[in-house]
Amino acid sequence: MTLLGLQIKRLKADSLDFDAQLSQALAWDGIADKSIESNVQDIIKSVREKGDSAVIHFTQKFDHLSVNSMAELKLSKDYLRQALKNISPVQKDALELAARRIRLYHQRQSQESWIYQESDGSVFGQKITPMDRVGLYIPGGKASYPSTVLMDAIPAQVAGVPELIAVLPTPKGQCNDLVLAALAITGVDEVYTIGGAQAVAALAYGTETIKAVDKIVGPGNVYVAAAKKAVYGQVGIDMVAGPSEILVICDGKTNPDWIAMDLFSQAEHDEQAQSILLCPNPNYIDAVVDSMNKLLPEMERRDIICASLNSRGFLVDVTSLEQAAEISNRIAPEHLELSVEEPDKVLSLLRHAGAIFMGRHTSEALGDYCAGPSHVLPTSGTARFSSALGVYDFQKRTSLINCSPATAKALAKTTSVLARSEGLTAHARAAELRDPSWPDGL
Repeated sequence: MTLLGLQIKRLKADSLDFDAQLSQALAWDGIADKSIESNVQDIIKSVREKGDSAVIHFTQKFDHLSVNSMAELKLSKDYLRQALKNISPVQKDALELAARRIRLYHQRQSQESWIYQESDGSVFGQKITPMDRVGLYIPGGKASYPSTVLMDAIPAQVAGVPELIAVLPTPKGQCNDLVLAALAITGVDEVYTIGGAQAVAALAYGTETIKAVDKIVGPGNVYVAAAKKAVYGQVGIDMVAGPSEILVICDGKTNPDWIAMDLFSQAEHDEQAQSILLCPNPNYIDAVVDSMNKLLPEMERRDIICASLNSRGFLVDVTSLEQAAEISNRIAPEHLELSVEEPDKVLSLLRHAGAIFMGRHTSEALGDYCAGPSHVLPTSGTARFSSALGVYDFQKRTSLINCSPATAKALAKTTSVLARSEGLTAHARAAELRDPSWPDGL
């Protein structure tokens, strides 16, 4: 289908080869590139071995910065506060309102330690504790994202993490005042103008200047994703994020301009982003196509939108909203819009999505900035087993077990039977010795 130079695929869900077509349309394996993996491993190895000097070298090489020390790459709190003064009052109000809404939402996710006591005095429970130190990766390539600062930092702060270290690339020394202002608003402890795999490695393993963290969160390009994947195990990570995605299920009654712009809103992120529309009304899909034709020339990032829709976008004629929900569950999209008359009814059919935007007036863009939930979401089908970034990602759950003599005695037999069946005699004896009535010598 031609849209002013665009070629966007249109599929029919009832066609015999739809499953194969859908699999092909969803295929993405960007971080499996062997050359990327090899380059990332080399960078990580260098940072582990050479510390600050490697970070400086790669920052000079990739970000084209003329720096000779880590001190030049660290931003002071005064510098961040000045950036907050530099932005307009309207921008400051927007950041502060978004921060308040994000904090309010995530405060509802807070978990508390709990215990319960059995009749003989035994106590069992769970202790909730925050991580000690978290690294925040703030992307800065094709666009700058002050919203990501808020979405990364605030859930960690609500969780009680005492130390946050942010890294952000500043190619050719270009710093975005809104990003710096967001860092000032959140009060992040340390900020370094480094990015890419070298920043991930520095956070994971530490250098002479940067302290190693317990977890790294935040999206980045394919090199950042590959680096996060490589250091997982040394540190925790939120997820290995792929390109941004939106899937819209529409009943054909929403203003088609709204849907066209919602699809554009993800396509403009980068050329690998994916925008999908499922609708049971073929004529309405045609109307959305007409809206795309009309609106595309107005878009500042129309070349990126064009490349994204050409390579990865598609429109699907479905037979019903129920079939649309079934297809959506297979895709497990990052962002899912339910632009339908009764979104609650469709919601009951859905199992997998990073975030669901319900109703015609709830554009995905609201969730990107200020609705409240974090916009750091699982991509590439990982919503089947992953969730949005939240307070729980920055807390650890530790089991508490305090057995009374009576409970220790009561559980000794079961423990002994199971341990001996596994050939772990010491386990069995450790339990048996707590029971003075246990037959000697077993």
